[in-house]
Amino acid sequence: MSATLKQLQPASLWGYFHDICQIPHPSKKEEAIIAYVKSVGEKLGLETVVDHVGNVVIRKPATPGMEDRKTIILQGHLDMVPQKNSDTGHDFEKDPIEAYVEGDWVKARGTTLGADNGIGAAAALAVLSATDLEHGPIECLFTVDEETGMTGAFALKPGLLKGDILINLDSEDEGELYIGCAGGIDTNAFFPYREEAVPEGHVAYSVEVKGLKGGHSGLDIKLGRGNAIKVLNRLLWQAHREAGLLLAEVDGGSLRNAIPREATALVTLPEGEAERFKQQAADLQQKVANELSAADPGVRINVASAGKPSGVMGKDASYRLLNAIYGCPNGPMRFIDEMPDVVETSTNLAVLKSDGGIVEAATLQRSSVDSAKHDLGNMIRSVFEMAGARVEQGGEYPGWKPDVDSPILKTMKEVYERMHGRVPAQKVIHAGLECGLLGGVYPHLDMISFGPTIRNPHSPDEMVNIRTVQLFWDFLVETLKAAPAK
Repeated sequence: MSATLKQLQPASLWGYFHDICQIPHPSKKEEAIIAYVKSVGEKLGLETVVDHVGNVVIRKPATPGMEDRKTIILQGHLDMVPQKNSDTGHDFEKDPIEAYVEGDWVKARGTTLGADNGIGAAAALAVLSATDLEHGPIECLFTVDEETGMTGAFALKPGLLKGDILINLDSEDEGELYIGCAGGIDTNAFFPYREEAVPEGHVAYSVEVKGLKGGHSGLDIKLGRGNAIKVLNRLLWQAHREAGLLLAEVDGGSLRNAIPREATALVTLPEGEAERFKQQAADLQQKVANELSAADPGVRINVASAGKPSGVMGKDASYRLLNAIYGCPNGPMRFIDEMPDVVETSTNLAVLKSDGGIVEAATLQRSSVDSAKHDLGNMIRSVFEMAGARVEQGGEYPGWKPDVDSPILKTMKEVYERMHGRVPAQKVIHAGLECGLLGGVYPHLDMISFGPTIRNPHSPDEMVNIRTVQLFWDFLVETLKAAPAK
């Protein structure tokens, strides 16, 4: 930990976050972080359980005089989204995250930071190790694989948790209390194609779209940022129709829950069309930068000569694929009537990759209304099936229905107002929190979510605001002190 990071407060929370940054923990590769959290619990002499999928539960008894309080479950996830800039040689399965302080923020060099949800996990560990806090019985639940399907929450068994109140530490705006979230479903299309010989007189070019901000496909979807796959396809679609462009390879996006920042393609087209294609790319870059001038103006489209590919997708297959990608909905579809600044239903065209005669297009639909989520998924299914693709839907998880009469909501609003002289905002988040799944297994739980201010999660621009981490910690400490009686 750098000297500047060592000086941050609260020291215990930042110390644990530093440790978490040293341990590779991308989704589905959490063995080392599971072992670390387990070792912390055991070294503290606390009851520590690891279930059959790797979820860790650590229990801490009440401090003297607080034994009559309800048990509070502090919950966060152990995995992080592994996103990096194309010029960064980071290996998420081997290398530590290079966290550093810049002004009021902690950032990472060229990669996601993992404040989502490393700060929440660090806060829970800091509570477990603290000797100067007042609290009732505590259970800390650290789940696995939240970012790629909520595997840990899906697999949680009844009877493992004993608590009455669940506080999820995975929200990303200080001063806001979240009491509901969107559900989601994946709709993935698979386009088979037969590779054909490169036509005589065709030359090859690589095309690269980069410079976009990307971000979280739920929290940031309303910001109007560009989708690199959509931008790339816009160019290829035009050149296919006007100049006979054929697609050899495509690679855009990497994660279903991240807005694609970069996309590349290897294409061929008649030699006489090469200069016009380059000009079309330059013109499109200017158009997109103008269209996204407020939200995401940094787009760059680079075209460069490339070696001749071994084969290309035929004219008909290219036509069907490029049409389907152009027609695939993307972005916010509807906002909540009673909360017009909150997205109700959205979709993210997240990944487009060719490999071995198959092009896969991966999308994620989110909605706080299940019927709208399914309708949008079916809309996308129909677009892809009309193009001749095989479509699979899965990975569905439920939303979390708000309870405005929640006792823990009432308690935390009173605590926050007492601390800051104002009532915190109560909100529904357009992202998947594990509360929906956990409430299905433990329907008696009174649940809420809060956290510090994190910006640009799921992208290499992710950063966490230092001042709000202290506010988040202080609020958590006072909330535990105010835990209701049994």
